[in-house]
Amino acid sequence: MAADIRRRELIAALGGVAVGWPLAAHAQGADRVYRVGYLEGSSESDVSSLLPAFRQELHELGYIEGRNLVLHSRFADGKLDRFPSLVKELVELSPDVLFVVTTLATRAAQAATATIPIVFIGVGDPVGLGLVPSLARPGGNITGITNIAVELTGKRLELLKEIVPAASRIAVLASEPGCPHRGESVA
Repeated sequence: MAADIRRRELIAALGGVAVGWPLAAHAQGADRVYRVGYLEGSSESDVSSLLPAFRQELHELGYIEGRNLVLHSRFADGKLDRFPSLVKELVELSPDVLFVVTTLATRAAQAATATIPIVFIGVGDPVGLGLVPSLARPGGNITGITNIAVELTGKRLELLKEIVPAASRIAVLASEPGCPHRGESVA
């Protein structure tokens, strides 16, 4: 029971890390070492990599590498077709949780395990993509944070119309890793 509670705290902390919420550090039991699998599409040396901030937040929460945390990180180095093999490597390490960045990484993790909890960020519409049944109750072993919700599109347009009332046409350009039309021209 205590292990389940600690596992939930770790998963909640990872969700907090995903949006950079400053959470108070928790005292960690010396008897438990948590294993986290981390996957993103960029390279570790890429300045946009989230890993340094992720490590810092975990540290502030009391999860210290070498003491009570083992962090296994993998990077696709921009080669997104590598996600399935990278996730397989991580799953074989039996992590307590997988933290994945982007839609394709989430899909690869979903295909690789139904038992290891998966926390995602960088997924535009997890409900529309079929990753979770709802944002309020994601169910299964997948949860995460999204800042793009299709349900808000109407409200966003409403606000834009208030800001620029003379606008008669609005165009939106977006690119999400994993989008089937990424890099293509759409007429």
